[in-house]
Amino acid sequence: MFGDRNEPQLIDDLIKIFEHNGVATKLVTQDRCCSMPKLELGDLEAVAKNKEHNIPILHELVKDDWDIVAPIPSCVLTFKQELPLMFPEDHALQEVQQSIFDPFEYLALRHKEKKFNTDFKSSLGKISYHAPCHLRVQKVGLKTKEILSLVPDTSLELIERCAGHNGTYAVKKEFHAASMKIGRPIMNKIKKAEPDYYSSDCPLAGHHIATGLKDDSSPKHPLTLLRIAYGL
Repeated sequence: MFGDRNEPQLIDDLIKIFEHNGVATKLVTQDRCCSMPKLELGDLEAVAKNKEHNIPILHELVKDDWDIVAPIPSCVLTFKQELPLMFPEDHALQEVQQSIFDPFEYLALRHKEKKFNTDFKSSLGKISYHAPCHLRVQKVGLKTKEILSLVPDTSLELIERCAGHNGTYAVKKEFHAASMKIGRPIMNKIKKAEPDYYSSDCPLAGHHIATGLKDDSSPKHPLTLLRIAYGL
């Protein structure tokens, strides 16, 4: 597994959950950024350089029969769809493409094979769950909702629309006000719902929603919620 090292808690949650489900884990530490931010800015040279660095590392893992999981939807999307479209002749990339998964997509496959641990210790109550754009476009279904709904006495209100962060868009001074306007319907819906938790698979979207709520609350990533439910 690999991911954003700026989110160490998220990586720790992912490892603990997978180990709790009997899945062997190995953290990739030599990788660079997936390049989605550079791709959105049109820096194709940087995208190619990062691809040339990352793919040999990930391909070696695939050849050793490891599956690859990343907790950030944008990272998974980059290797599943964007890079294969840009570099269709890269056969190592194609093999990585077939072996990379969103965490909840992977857990849902485990559940289908009756290998997912459903021994939950705590309910999660009412959750406002935002399904981010870069996850929905992968067309794997609402696996996060599917897994969290297995937790007893837990209900999810699904929100399927852009939160407004849009990669680097929301952190630019000239676009920030517009990004907040885009996300306002989500923020208003969460305020009205008064959930026990609000959550998004995309950490940037979660933090953006928290900024708009202006109530000192914090999002809980779905992996964090699953860890809470397990009592880990």
